[in-house]
Amino acid sequence: MNEIETQIKALRKELEQHNYNYYVLSMPTISDREFDERLKELQSLEEANPEYADPHSPTQRVGSDLSKEFEQVLHKYPMLSLANTYSDGEVRDWYERTMRLLNEPFEIVAELKYDGTSISLIYEEGRLVRAITRGDGTRGDDVTANVKTIRSVPLKLMGNDYPAEFEIRGEVLLPWAEFDRLNKEREEQEEPLFANPRNAASGTLKQQNPAVVASRKLDAYFYYLLGEDLPAETHYTNLQKARSWGFKIPDVIRVCQTMEEVFDYLKYWDMERKSLPVATDGVVLKVNSQRQQKNLGFTAKSPRWSIAYKFQAERVLTRLNSVSFQVGRTGAITPVANLEPVLLSGTTVKRASLHNADIIAGLDLHIGDNVYVEKGGEIIPKIVGVDVDSRSMLLGDKVEFIKNCPECGTLLVRPEGEAAYYCPNESGCPPQIKGRIEHFVTRRALDINIGPETVEDLYNAGYIKDVTDLYTLQLCDLLSLERWAEKSAQNLLQSLEESKQVPFERVLYGLGIRYVGETVAKRLAHSFLNMENLKQASLVSLTAVDEIGERIAHSVVAYFADEKNRSIVERLSSYGLQMAIDKSILADRSDKLKDLSIVISGTFTQHSRDEYKAMIEKHGGKNSGSVSGKTDYILAGDNMGPAKLEKAAKLGVKIINEDEFLKMLNE
Repeated sequence: MNEIETQIKALRKELEQHNYNYYVLSMPTISDREFDERLKELQSLEEANPEYADPHSPTQRVGSDLSKEFEQVLHKYPMLSLANTYSDGEVRDWYERTMRLLNEPFEIVAELKYDGTSISLIYEEGRLVRAITRGDGTRGDDVTANVKTIRSVPLKLMGNDYPAEFEIRGEVLLPWAEFDRLNKEREEQEEPLFANPRNAASGTLKQQNPAVVASRKLDAYFYYLLGEDLPAETHYTNLQKARSWGFKIPDVIRVCQTMEEVFDYLKYWDMERKSLPVATDGVVLKVNSQRQQKNLGFTAKSPRWSIAYKFQAERVLTRLNSVSFQVGRTGAITPVANLEPVLLSGTTVKRASLHNADIIAGLDLHIGDNVYVEKGGEIIPKIVGVDVDSRSMLLGDKVEFIKNCPECGTLLVRPEGEAAYYCPNESGCPPQIKGRIEHFVTRRALDINIGPETVEDLYNAGYIKDVTDLYTLQLCDLLSLERWAEKSAQNLLQSLEESKQVPFERVLYGLGIRYVGETVAKRLAHSFLNMENLKQASLVSLTAVDEIGERIAHSVVAYFADEKNRSIVERLSSYGLQMAIDKSILADRSDKLKDLSIVISGTFTQHSRDEYKAMIEKHGGKNSGSVSGKTDYILAGDNMGPAKLEKAAKLGVKIINEDEFLKMLNE
C-alpha cells in the first residue's frame, strides 16, 4: 500500500469515527470546522486519485447533483404497520391477550414511537448496500443514495461480530431545530412551509437530488433487527449489539417484566417526550423473545406481538371562520372547518375535520365560535368542543349541513344506518369521477405513474371520463398538455402497459367498490377466482366467504348490478388487465380440507400460526377463532389454552398436532 492510499484510508477511518461520535454518541471530539477541513482534504485526495474511489467513503454523504428516478424493491420481510391503542385499558387487553396466547412468562420491550418516515437498511459483509422506504409494506422505493447523506447511518459497521447479511429498520427524522430553521428559510423565500417534521422528513427522503437531502440534516434512529443469523434470541439484546456496530439506538428503551412497569414507562414519557429533540407520538411495546414473536404471528395488517400506544392529543382553542364541504370518490360529503391558524403539536393547523352532520349538530356550531381542536392520534385535527361561555352578541350563522352537492347540485342522500351523506350522481359529479381515477392509479392498486394534478389536467382536457379512458391515451394527447415532455409522456404510457400485469386482487381493489379495501379485495379474489364469478355472485355466496358481511356483500352486488360498472369492467378486460387469479397460485390449491373448520391453539415449532392459517385456507378449510359444535379439528401446539382443551373434550372435537396436520396435507 503506497503513501497516498494509506493517507486516504486513515482519513476515512478518522472521519467515520468523528461521524459516530457526533451523530450517534452526541459527544464530538473536534470542532465542525476541523471536521470540514479534514473532509475537504480527503475529497481533494480522492479527486486526484480516482483509482482509490470507495462508494462508502465519508465524502459520499454530501450527495451529488445527479437526478434519478427511484427503483421499487420488494421487501424480504413485509413492513407492516402496528395496531394502535389509545388507553391503559386497551394496553391491558393486549397484554392479557398475549398472556393467554403464549401461556408462558414473557417480557415486554418498551420504546418511544418516533414520528418520522420508516426506513429499512440492508447490510452485507458490514456495508450498507440498500435503503428502502416502507412503500405499501410489500415493496418500497430504493433511496440508498439519499440515506447515505444521513450522518447517523453507518456506511460501514464497527467491530466484526455482525451477521454476514441482515436488515435493520428505523425512523428517518427531521429534528425540531432543523425543522424550525428550514421553515424560517422557506418563509423568507416566500415558499410554502412544511406542515410538520414527519412530512418534511418524508418529502426530503424522496428528493431526486441527494445534495438537497444532505443540506436538510436528517437523523435516523433504529429499532428492529431482522435476519437469519442474528446474534441473540431477544429483541433487546439484538438492539444493544446493533449499537456496538455503530447504529443510533435510543437509550430510552426498557425491558418490562410486568404490566405495572409498562404503565410506569407510558406515564413517564407522556410528559418527558416534550423535551426531546425529535417528534414522538407514542410508545411501541414488543414481546422481547423472537421465538414468542414467531408463535404469536401476524394479523392481516399488523403483528400480534407488538402494538403502538398513542399519547393523548394536545388540545388548543381557536376561532371557527367558516365551513366548507368536500366530495370524495365514493360521493361521501365531508365537512371541513376553516380555522384561525393555531400551533398544535408542532404543526400550524388551519383546517379540521367535522366528520358528518351528526357531529355538527351535536357541537351546535356557529361561525365565529371559539372551538377546541385536537389531533386524533396526533395525526388528523378535529373539533372536539365549543367554548360556549365566550360567545358574543355578534355570533355568526349556525352551521347547517348542506342539502345539495356543492359540486354538481344533486340532492344528497343518507343511506339508512349510516352517518354520512352522499351525492348519488356517480357518473356526473366531477370530484367523484376524478377521485375514482386517482384511487385506480395509486401504488396499491394499478400503480400507474400519475398523480392528482395529472388526473385533473387530463379530465379538464376531455381525455378521460373514467378509468378505462386511461388505456386509450395517445402520445399526442399528453404532449398537448402544458409542462409535458416526450419522456414523461412515454413513461406514463409504459406505466399503463405495465399495469396490465398487476394481479387480479389489486385490479379489484382499484375499481373502488365501496367497503372493498385491500384485504377484502384479496379475500374475494381468492374465493371467487375470477371477475366473471364475482359478477354473478349472490348475497348468499358472498356472505359465505369468511369475514364478508352483509354490508360488503350488498355493495358488491349493487356495483355489478349497474350497467355502467359492468361496462367499465368489460372494457378493462378488453385492454388486457388481469381478471383472474394467476394460474401458478391456483396450482397450489387443493380441496384436502374442504369445508373443514379448524381452530389453531398453542405455540408451534415447524411453522408459525399465520403460516398454518394460510395452509388451511389454501387447501379449502376455514379458520375459526373459537371451539364450537361446528369445529372439526383443533390444531394444537405447546401450551394449548386450558379453556379450549376443556371445551374440545366436552364437545368431542378431535385434537391433532403439527405432524398429524402436515401428514393430512401430504396424503
